[in-house]
Amino acid sequence: MLIGELAAEAGPTTRALRYYEEQGLLESDRTTAGYRQYGPGAVRRVRNIRELLSCGFTVEDVKSLLAYLDADLPEVFSYSPVCADGYGVGAQRVAQLEERIAILTELRDGLVHRMPWLAAPDGTTDEQAA
Repeated sequence: MLIGELAAEAGPTTRALRYYEEQGLLESDRTTAGYRQYGPGAVRRVRNIRELLSCGFTVEDVKSLLAYLDADLPEVFSYSPVCADGYGVGAQRVAQLEERIAILTELRDGLVHRMPWLAAPDGTTDEQAA
C-alpha cells in the first residue's frame, strides 16, 4: 500500500506518516519509482500509534512501546511483570500530566480570583443575573 492509501485508511496525513517513519515508529519499502510502500500490518501500527498519542503518550514514549504496536491494543492493559518497562513509561506520563493539571488548576484559580464572574458556568455573577 502506498502512503496516500495508508493515510486514507489509517487516518493521519501523509506528512504525519513520514514523521512516524523518520522517528522509527513505522517502516516502508520503496517501489522502483521511489514511492513508499507499506506492508499489510501498517494500518494497525499507525492506528495504535495514533491511539497512544491521543492518550497522552509522546512520540518518545511510543518508541519505547514498539513491541506492542503490531497487535491490537487492549481497551484496558492488565498487569504483567513482563511489561514493567511499558508501565514505567505510563507511570511517568501520568505523573507529568498530573503536574501539568496542578499548574493549570493554579493558573485558573488565580484568574478566577481576579475575575470572579468567570467562575459562573455562563460567565455571569449573581449581580449580573439579577
